Amino acid sequence: MQVLQVQLEVGPDPAEVGRARRWARSRLAGSGIREDEPLAETLVLIISELVTNAVVHTGCPAVLRMLFAAEGGVRVEVADASDCPPRPRRAHGDDTNGRGLELVDGLADRWGWQPEGVGKSIWCEVDRAAPAAPAPVVAPGAAVTSGIG
Repeated sequence: MQVLQVQLEVGPDPAEVGRARRWARSRLAGSGIREDEPLAETLVLIISELVTNAVVHTGCPAVLRMLFAAEGGVRVEVADASDCPPRPRRAHGDDTNGRGLELVDGLADRWGWQPEGVGKSIWCEVDRAAPAAPAPVVAPGAAVTSGIG
């Protein structure tokens, strides 16, 4: 399995989130992931959430890494100098924050965190699946048949 890794140092400033998104889009395009692919938008959203968490909740510089596997999957890592583990929260109603890790959990195929140096790294992986055949539309209560035989 060959892996290409790129990384960006991110300062402890919320304006860095936009810079990280622009950088990620350019690296995705350079890896062969087209901007109009759903995978690209998913990865940019995940990166935005993880970098925002690092910048807002730690106040520390961070390092954003993307690892591109030869099979097409992408691993995103955001490392920071805070040793506080991430705490997923549940946002309610009109809450304007608290959805970041919930989004990552819903969008990524896998995610977690691990100690790294004096801080931690939050990572997630998104598989690049082949386009799926459209699912049949079935009326409620209707039986589904395979059409074979």
